[in-house]
Amino acid sequence: MRRITIWLLSTVAALVLLFSYRTSTMGAGGPGSATASGPDGSAGGGSSWTGTDDATGPDPSGGGTPAGRGGPSGPGRPGGTGTATGAVAQTRWGPVQVRITVAGGKITGVSTLRVPDGNRRDQQINGYAVPILRQETLAAQSARIDTVSGATVTSDGYRESLQSALDAAHLD
Repeated sequence: MRRITIWLLSTVAALVLLFSYRTSTMGAGGPGSATASGPDGSAGGGSSWTGTDDATGPDPSGGGTPAGRGGPSGPGRPGGTGTATGAVAQTRWGPVQVRITVAGGKITGVSTLRVPDGNRRDQQINGYAVPILRQETLAAQSARIDTVSGATVTSDGYRESLQSALDAAHLD
C-alpha cells in the first residue's frame, strides 16, 4: 500500500511539473515582448501612411478611398507614392510587422520591421521565410501570397500586417 501511495504522489508531482513547464518556443511570454509599438518605439502599432495618395493630394477624410477615385486597378487611378507601415500582427511566436514602399500605385519595396526572434530556431525559420515572403509580395502586388512551408505562423502574421499596410496605402 505504501508503494502505491508513493508512486501515485510522484506521478502526480511529475505531471504537474511537466504541464507547468514553459519552453522558449511557447510564444512571447515576457512583459512587453508582445506589445504593439510603432517602429519609432511609440505606443500604438496601427497602420500608417506617409506620402501622397494620388495627383490630387492626400485623402482629406483620413481614410478610405478618396471620392472620385477608382479601386486599385480601376481606371483613372494615378497611384500613390510613399511608405505604409502595417499594424503589428500578434502571433503565437511573437509580433510581426511589415512596411511597404509604394511608387506609382505599385509596391516597390517591402521591409520587415518585426518578426519573432526569441530563440535560434525563430531566427533560422525567419531567415529563410522572410525573403520568400518579400519576393512573393513584390510578385503578387497584394497580400494574396502563399504560406512558406515551416513558417506558417510567421506567414500568417506577415500577411495580416501586409494587408494593413496595403489598406493604409489604399492599395489592394
